Formats: sequence, C-alpha cells, structure tokens
Amino acid sequence: MLTRAAGMVAAFAAGLALVVGAILVVRHLTAPSKPELPVIPENRRPSVESAARACAPLSVPLLAAQIDAESGWRPDADSGHAQGISQFSPATWKEWGQDGDGDGKADVWEPRDAIPSQARYMCHLYDVVKAVPGSGTKTGATRLALAAYNAGPNAVLRARGIPEILETRGYVDKIMNDLLPKYRKSEEKYQRSEAKHAGRAAASPSDPSSAPPSSDPSASASGASPPATRQP
Repeated sequence: MLTRAAGMVAAFAAGLALVVGAILVVRHLTAPSKPELPVIPENRRPSVESAARACAPLSVPLLAAQIDAESGWRPDADSGHAQGISQFSPATWKEWGQDGDGDGKADVWEPRDAIPSQARYMCHLYDVVKAVPGSGTKTGATRLALAAYNAGPNAVLRARGIPEILETRGYVDKIMNDLLPKYRKSEEKYQRSEAKHAGRAAASPSDPSSAPPSSDPSASASGASPPATRQP
C-alpha cells in the first residue's frame, strides 16, 4: 500500500515538474527581448560622418536619427511631397541640394548628394532659429531646427517655437526622445569596436618590414649589407 502511495506521489511530483518546466519555457519564449540598437548602414557611414562636420551643432547620431525618421534609410522614399533618403521637397532641394559625390549634378535620390545637403540645410536652420525663444540651449536649438526642417522655417518663426502641428511635434519627439538616444548608444558601441580593432591591428602588425631583424649568422657572413633606413 505504501509502495503504491509512494508511486502516486512520485508520479504527481514528476507531472508537476513537467508543468512548471513548460510554464518557464513559455515565459522565456514570450518574454519581450531587449530591442537591438539601430545602426548606420555601412555604405552610408562615410557620407554621414563627413556631413556631421558641416557645423558644430551637428553630430553623427543626430543626422542618423533624422534620416531614420525621414526615410528609414531608404534612398527611394517618396511621400508625395518630399523625396529621397533625406526627404527634400522639390522647392527646398532646388535651393539647398548640392553635388556631394562629384558627378556634376545634384540628385535628390542619391544619398551621397542628399545627406550633405541635409547637413548644410540643418546648419542654416540652426542659424534661423537663433531668434526663437528656447534656442539658447543645445537641446532647444536642435528641437527648433528639426521642427523647421519638417514644417519649414517660416512656420517656426511665426509660432515663435515648435508649431502646433501634430506631425511636426511627433517628428521632433521621435527623434529627440527615441531615435537620438539609441543612435548615441549605437555610435558609442561602434567607436569602441573600432578602437578595439585598431588596437589589435597595432599589436599584430602585418607589414613584413616591421619584423625584427634576423639573427641568422649567415646574413652577415654573406657580406650583404642591411637595408637602408627609410627617411621620412
């Protein structure tokens, strides 16, 4: 009788363990995973890094966050009134579009033209919003410049701040509160990785000329003179 009772207890315990295990597995599979940080596409990085040097307020994370919000990095993005990776309207592109890739024409669909044009226009907008209340801080000036990029500088000047336009306010908040912090972290991670790779390359030079001189006694016995030191 005791043996039968013990078997029933053991079976119950085994069944309970299976149920608990299944619950833990389900929780693990359904638990929200930590979102990955956005990254700058490698083929766009040279343009973004170069464009970020256009003026002091700009940065790589800011331009990247703005491009993400504008087009999701799609060069063929077309909203109907704005075009390309940086979403220029035809009128704004006519005034601010520039030839960034040196092919002799300014093409709104070419990211190597559009991204430096975006930076150049943002630098102009930073100057425009200096007259608007709230521009005295770096964050305030950036919010106003982004609003001017989205709604137009005249709208910001008339409103004496960010216009009461739902799209514009959502655009500024998305960049400043969501995308910009993520791209800052992403860029920090990228720079750490680059520094690590550079350190490894320095520690393990592949240039044969950096190898230590041979200790083979036959080298001196042959009468061959050592190579001359390269002058700077």
